[in-house]
Amino acid sequence: MTEPLVEVDGLGVEFPAPGGPVRAVDSLSFTLEPGRALGIVGESGSGKSSVAAALLGLHHGTGTRITGTVRVGGLDLATATPAELRALRGGTAAMVFQDPLSALDPYYAVGDQIAEVYRVHAGGSRKAARARAVEVLDRVGIPDAARRARSRPHEFSGGMRQRTLIAMALACEPRLLIADEPTTALDVTVQAQILDLLHGLREERGLGLLLVTHDVGVAAESVDELLVMRHGRAVERGPLTEVLGAPRDPYTRELLAAVPRLDAPRPAAGTDGPAAPQDGPPLAAVTGLRRTFGTGRRRVTAVAGVDLTVRAGETLGIVGESGSGKSTLGRILTGLLDPSEGEVRFDGAPVRGIVPGVQMVFQDPVSSLNPRRSIGESIADPLRAAGERDGAAIRARVTGLLERVGLEAAHYDRYPHEFSGGQRQRVGIARALAPRPRLIVCDEPVSALDVTTQAQVTALLAELRRELGLALIFIAHDLAVVRQVSDRVAVMRAGEVVEQGPVEEVYDNPRHPYTRQLLAAVPALDPVLAAARREARTTRAPEPDPERGPELAGVAG
Repeated sequence: MTEPLVEVDGLGVEFPAPGGPVRAVDSLSFTLEPGRALGIVGESGSGKSSVAAALLGLHHGTGTRITGTVRVGGLDLATATPAELRALRGGTAAMVFQDPLSALDPYYAVGDQIAEVYRVHAGGSRKAARARAVEVLDRVGIPDAARRARSRPHEFSGGMRQRTLIAMALACEPRLLIADEPTTALDVTVQAQILDLLHGLREERGLGLLLVTHDVGVAAESVDELLVMRHGRAVERGPLTEVLGAPRDPYTRELLAAVPRLDAPRPAAGTDGPAAPQDGPPLAAVTGLRRTFGTGRRRVTAVAGVDLTVRAGETLGIVGESGSGKSTLGRILTGLLDPSEGEVRFDGAPVRGIVPGVQMVFQDPVSSLNPRRSIGESIADPLRAAGERDGAAIRARVTGLLERVGLEAAHYDRYPHEFSGGQRQRVGIARALAPRPRLIVCDEPVSALDVTTQAQVTALLAELRRELGLALIFIAHDLAVVRQVSDRVAVMRAGEVVEQGPVEEVYDNPRHPYTRQLLAAVPALDPVLAAARREARTTRAPEPDPERGPELAGVAG
């Protein structure tokens, strides 16, 4: 009988905290055989990333209390020496982290960083280490690997940076690959490429894979078994087809029900919002819109001749890959950027600069909220900017908004770090509502949230649209979410709208090959369908031009 690659028995992880220890993982047990793939899924705070860190002994020396037994490749981590742990990390097991920008050193070339890992674990000359770096970069699909090995992380697109982390993990031929949310920040086509790569590496090298994710669809594309966690405990574990097809635990059923699906029925008009107006003048319209950045040879066209309209009470979804120009378009609509050419009209009148009546909900509430100010004061900012000076009236308006978005009036004096990701996004929505806008542009408002929180935020936006008659522009790379919330959808690629129309028409009968490519890359909860789709992707979809990656990553999202 083959010895398990990973054996976890009664694992407990307890972090020190001012108010008393916090138990992140409680009595968790599982095994993983060589060549097999296990997915650990759960919401934020379920303890899944703490489990991944425990498998590499990353909690050692941090004051964290570890109980139970963890064995990886036969090594008991509780009794392992520092030298044995160094040999484990990168040698026997390697981790692919969620955020490659944080995991890669911005100063050094990516090839040098991979070569350093190789020399630490395998020894050898600098020349051999550099050759190994080029070899693994080529294996993970980096074009012209010998030249690109000299590039720095900011010169790569998001998908290429994630491939670089996988190459670094493969440098020393590990037996176990631990992937912690490896596709969270990627659009659907690049996500599909990364998942296909992980699957191919498993088949080619017999790697064991532990995939940590909040996205059940991603797990369905990648693993043999599924372990569902909640509040640090395993609530269900079994073969993928059994857990997805006949979940036993109510929480698993709740988690699956919250996953947005392309084949799910859309909410009827009147349940998630009013029927979208089909005629009448548009509330906002853009004509011949262009936006360029840079000059000369470094000139980049982020938006190229876009025509769009949105009517009062309507939700317009805008989808596309990273670098397609959708976020730039959103910023132009709110007046945060001026167009290079073309016209923006609001209520029939041409506008330029900040548009009264238009607000924005940003993708990352952490960076859009001042950490030194209470969330109540941040929500009040638009009111003060509009000239409101009555402190009592401002506080009354803000506390009312906090309650309307599902928070409490008492939260006024709390700070952003005291809230969860979903709660911070509710704060962002409350701030956007403060000056009573007629149009809200939502730029990737749920991309960083787990599926249940995602469902709660989209339901809140739908309620607000119904109650207040708001128009919404919903920008996202998740096509399943856009289908659930939108009346019409526009598909963007390389700054252009390649297809637009009613949601049912575009999703059920896409005319443009790029739209069909995007839809085919959306993860499926059916493992059989997922395998068939992977087989059908016989050629790798092209990534954004690596030479243009830095500019587009910063401005054209």
